Amino acid sequence: MATTYRSKVDGWLLIVLLGAMAVCLPAAFAALAQEQGWVAWLTVAAVLLLGFGLPLSLLFATRYTITADCLQVRSGPFRWRVPLAAITDITPTRNPASSPALSLDRLRIDYGRGRQLLISPRDQAGFMQAIEQACRKAGAGR
Repeated sequence: MATTYRSKVDGWLLIVLLGAMAVCLPAAFAALAQEQGWVAWLTVAAVLLLGFGLPLSLLFATRYTITADCLQVRSGPFRWRVPLAAITDITPTRNPASSPALSLDRLRIDYGRGRQLLISPRDQAGFMQAIEQACRKAGAGR
């Protein structure tokens, strides 16, 4: 049975993402006013996809799913799959590095040979308990 945890979202990041979305709408209209034909519509599509669609997908599709054998991480159009057996450590961090986390209240997942992933589940205690149980069941070496 899979368990899914949504990302915690820091207020400052929410403001940045909503600001990016708000700025892209006037930019799209400005492109339409300056260009004609397919070039204008291509520009509008690119501006809306990157400036509106990407932040929206990050806000609504950043989540962490624990299955019987892996941790599946999704953040907008990006995806990671971490085998539970490969997880070597999980530690709290406030590392601001780019990652599939919408908060600086993060967990660093160390796995494989020197690989790591930063995530920010809203319910960190519940996530930690669920991942520990899943790792034990999967026979992972945590």
